[in-house]
Amino acid sequence: MTFKRTKNVLALLSVTFLMAACAKGGFESSSTVLADDPDTEQSAGDTTQTIPPPEPEIPDTGGSGSGTQTDAQILAKYSYVDTGKTVNQAMLSNALLYYDKNLKSIKNSDYLSVLDFSLSSTKKRFHIINMKTGEVWSIHVAHGKGSDPDHDGYANSFSNVSGSNASSVGIYKTAETYSGSHGYSLRLDGLSSTNSKARSRAVVIHGADYVSESSVIQGRSWGCPAVTMSYRTKVIDMVKGGSIIYASATK
Repeated sequence: MTFKRTKNVLALLSVTFLMAACAKGGFESSSTVLADDPDTEQSAGDTTQTIPPPEPEIPDTGGSGSGTQTDAQILAKYSYVDTGKTVNQAMLSNALLYYDKNLKSIKNSDYLSVLDFSLSSTKKRFHIINMKTGEVWSIHVAHGKGSDPDHDGYANSFSNVSGSNASSVGIYKTAETYSGSHGYSLRLDGLSSTNSKARSRAVVIHGADYVSESSVIQGRSWGCPAVTMSYRTKVIDMVKGGSIIYASATK
């Protein structure tokens, strides 16, 4: 009888210990989400909500600077821009129309940028346009791992979902600079429904060792338009403080 009683007591103590350990978090669940670096996109979450390349929504903020002019008349004013036709002309037209119609609300109107995600990462597809001279500076840029899971250099899907590690298309407005795990970086705000979570996802412009100014497949980010470290500071200083970036994958 003593042996049975001792055995029962031990069993009871074992169950009590297990319950106490779970209550205190002593056993880590397989669904535990680890906190990410504050300037890096979250890497945990629903990664299945990627979508095929959408036509980026071009919002109108109501700050029209073009009055009653037609789109053709607006574009005619910028005939000096990209005379060498370096930039995808449909993307450039969309970017210019948004720029002109919202000019009064654009704090940094010196530069307008086009991110052409229809091109391979082997190509120079980040086009920074000097709006005073019309000259275009084109450089290499990375896209998100979630947009190119087989790493063939092409972004095939896009997402606005945290944890997707994918790039997002749409209109971006550059914001403040900061120093994070990648050093000097630039926060972005998404103005379209397709990139509205850019800030919460920590989609930023930063430098990366996996990006180079050579015609090779670039490394992939967690959704950020990362550039080569050698151009990082120049790029950020040019476009920071409220300039517009139009990102599209529609040819």
